[in-house]
Amino acid sequence: MTKALEARKGRDHAGLLRYETVLAIITIIALAVLANITNKFFTVDNLLNQGRLMAEVGLVALGMTFVIVTGGIDLSVGSILGLTAILLGVFWHNVGMPLPLAIVAAMVCGTAAGALNGYVITRFRVPPLITTLATLALYRGLAEGISQARSVRGYPEWFFFFGQGEVLGVPVQLWTLVILIAVAAIVLGRTKFGYATYAIGANETAARFSGIRVDRVKLAIYAGTGFLASLAAVIFVSRVTTTRSDMGTGIELDVITAVVLGGTSIFGGKGTIAGTVLGLVLIQALKNGLSLSGVKGDGTIVVIGVVLIAAILAGALIDRNRGGN
Repeated sequence: MTKALEARKGRDHAGLLRYETVLAIITIIALAVLANITNKFFTVDNLLNQGRLMAEVGLVALGMTFVIVTGGIDLSVGSILGLTAILLGVFWHNVGMPLPLAIVAAMVCGTAAGALNGYVITRFRVPPLITTLATLALYRGLAEGISQARSVRGYPEWFFFFGQGEVLGVPVQLWTLVILIAVAAIVLGRTKFGYATYAIGANETAARFSGIRVDRVKLAIYAGTGFLASLAAVIFVSRVTTTRSDMGTGIELDVITAVVLGGTSIFGGKGTIAGTVLGLVLIQALKNGLSLSGVKGDGTIVVIGVVLIAAILAGALIDRNRGGN
């Protein structure tokens, strides 16, 4: 890592802190307005339930932050989630594996699916957008073909702990998300792997000349994203008590929206886990608060679109004040 890269990373972090401050203020204002509109919003039960619902998107968003910081994209995460969910049910119900082994086997397959994305991108130099657009269709098709439109039910009671259980009154998946947020923030912000991720997104050619093993880093990031999508699949199945091939459909859009709203540059080289978490919380709060206020789905989409545009403009203004980037 050269001193120039470290200096640039420092300047980017300073800018992001300012952007995150703006986003935090927007989030606080949104929470205050929603709490004022409906008294059902700021209740402990509602907030914990929203934490339960956003955990699956949040887990995938952590991996997607790494991917986008490298300048890539992964459109297949929803399909990986669906494929993992189906395989979990098939391994347990049809193949006869013990459920713990079926969970592990399904997650290994989900991680392998993410690694396949990384392998095609790094080995054959296929752009991430094209690669993951193709595997989006491939993995979803496999999920539908394997399931034959049949769902799997009847899981044992202990399995529901992951999606419906609580520890100290807080949903289990929210604990899982918080722990992985801390891990992801340390890895991206405090380790050589994280520095390499930023360097690849800032200038991949320069990163190669500086000795960074670009292909290995990218492969690890896509495999990690597949792992997080498969973990979200296990929690999803546990929460809804059934397995369906359409699980995770469209989740990639929610994930990318949260990451970009959080300040991660779609062109790579810039982004933080803290920003992603703020983006995730803001979107979930708007969805829930507006729904409780009686605003219909299309109105919610319009509001989220306006907030996203406002945040992007704020980020652009901050970059301009810093002298462009």
